[in-house]
Amino acid sequence: MPHDSAIAITPWTWPEVTTPLAELDDTALVSAARAGNREAFDVIVERHRRVVYQVCYRFVNNHEDASDLAQDAFVRAWKGLKTFRSEAALSTWLHRIAVNVCLNRVSARTPVTEPIASTDHFEDVRIEGAQHTMIREQRAVAVRAAIACLPKKQRATLILRTYHDMSHQQIADTLGSSVGAVKANFFHALANLKKILGNEP
Repeated sequence: MPHDSAIAITPWTWPEVTTPLAELDDTALVSAARAGNREAFDVIVERHRRVVYQVCYRFVNNHEDASDLAQDAFVRAWKGLKTFRSEAALSTWLHRIAVNVCLNRVSARTPVTEPIASTDHFEDVRIEGAQHTMIREQRAVAVRAAIACLPKKQRATLILRTYHDMSHQQIADTLGSSVGAVKANFFHALANLKKILGNEP
């Protein structure tokens, strides 16, 4: 006879615990998005959209155009997500895409919508006794137009260094160049900017 005390025991399994997407770090979100989870990519967009928008805005100085460029940047990021190498920071990769989108689409005829500080603000090292600050309102249009006339790499370097306070290494990573090239581009950008503005001694 079968043993009456024999009882079928179901193996214990821990209940699956899922972490809300918003609490995941960028690496985990990228993995989820690569696996086809569009909501994970939506979290990436929400997390980085402000910075990407600001990068684009500094190239076009116009909210509508900056929004379009930022959207284009994220579309390209979604399509190219499988090419993203995890050893690089996601933010750096998104910066690179945004800058490339802007450089490819922005012409020298850049609309100006807000005043900025004088070229003294662009100095990489603040020097005591520097020349007096130009009046913002009077120089805004000229400075914006001058930046728009710079060669692409110089323009991108100047914008990332000045407005986003990125280090030379961060800019090099973003633009896919060397630190030496970044320093040279920044130096030439300042020189060309002053020349265009007629600010040479």
